[in-house]
Amino acid sequence: MAKILVTGGAGFIGSHLVDALIAKKHKVVVIDNLSTGFKSNLNPKAKFYQVDICSAVIDKIFQKEKLDYLFHYAAQVDVRKSLQNPILDVEVNISGSLNLFRSCQKHRVKKIIFASTGGAIYGEPDFIPANERHVEMPISPYGVAKLSVEKYLHFYKEIYKIPYVAVRYSNVYGPRQNPKGDSGVVAIFSEKLLEDKPVTIYGDGKQTRDYLYVMDAVSAALKALNSKASWAFNIGTGKETTVNQLYRLMKSRSGSKSKAIYAPFRAGEQRRSCIDYTKARNFLGWKPAFNLESGLNLTLKYYAEKIKK
Repeated sequence: MAKILVTGGAGFIGSHLVDALIAKKHKVVVIDNLSTGFKSNLNPKAKFYQVDICSAVIDKIFQKEKLDYLFHYAAQVDVRKSLQNPILDVEVNISGSLNLFRSCQKHRVKKIIFASTGGAIYGEPDFIPANERHVEMPISPYGVAKLSVEKYLHFYKEIYKIPYVAVRYSNVYGPRQNPKGDSGVVAIFSEKLLEDKPVTIYGDGKQTRDYLYVMDAVSAALKALNSKASWAFNIGTGKETTVNQLYRLMKSRSGSKSKAIYAPFRAGEQRRSCIDYTKARNFLGWKPAFNLESGLNLTLKYYAEKIKK
C-alpha cells in the first residue's frame, strides 16, 4: 500500500483513476482547483486539497503528506483554448508541471506517471497507426506543451533519478466527461443525441480519431505504476474512426431523432489521428479491454441516467 497524489483527481480521467487506486487499498491525496473538475466526482476516501498546481502551496502539501508516487493528470486539456491562449497553456501545462516535479525531487517521490497525449503529440501522422518512433511534430500549443513536459521528465530521470512513465493517451471518452465544453466529442454527442438536439460536426466529418474508453486509460496507468519501464507509451486502440462513423453509431445505439449539422473545419485540428499500442503491450502488459461499441453503450447509459435525474 502506497501514498499517492493524483492531480486533477476531481476531473474526468483522474477521478476514475482515484477510484481504482483506492479500490487497491492505496492512500490517495487529490489536488484539483475545480476549474474543470467537480466535487461530485471526488471519492470520499481520498484526501482533497482545492489548490492550483501552479501554487506555492504545492510544496507544503508534499512536505506534509510524505507521498510515494505522483499521477499528474491536472491540465489545460482543450486544444482550441491552447490555440486561443498559448501563454495560459504554458502556465498550466508546463509551469504547473515543473512546480510539481520540483517538489517530487525535493521530497523524494519514487515515480511519476504523467497523462500525456498520443492524439496531439505526433501532429499530422506520416503513417497510421503512429508508434513511438514516429517524429513528434505537434500542431497545437497543447501538444507542444505535453511534449515539453515529457522532455522535462526525462531530465528529472537523468539528473535526479526519478523514474517516470508518460502515458500518451488517444481520445479518451466515457462517464464523467464534461459535455458542456468544447472538447470531448463523445460526451457532447451523447447529451445532444439523448435530448434529440442537433449535433454539430465540424468540417466534412471525415477526420479520424482513436477512441479509448476511460477504464482502459485507467488500467494503463495502473500498469505503469507497477512497471520498471521508464519511457513514453502510446495508449490507444490502433483503430481509426471518422466523426461521421461515430455519429452514426451513437445515433443508432441511442435511438435518437437528432440530425447532424455541418460547420466549418476548425484550425489546429488534425485530419487523422490513430496510435499503435504495441510497445505498451510488450513492456507494460497492457491492451484495451473495451471496443468502441461496448464503451459507447456504457457511456450512453451513463448520460441517459444523468439526464433523467
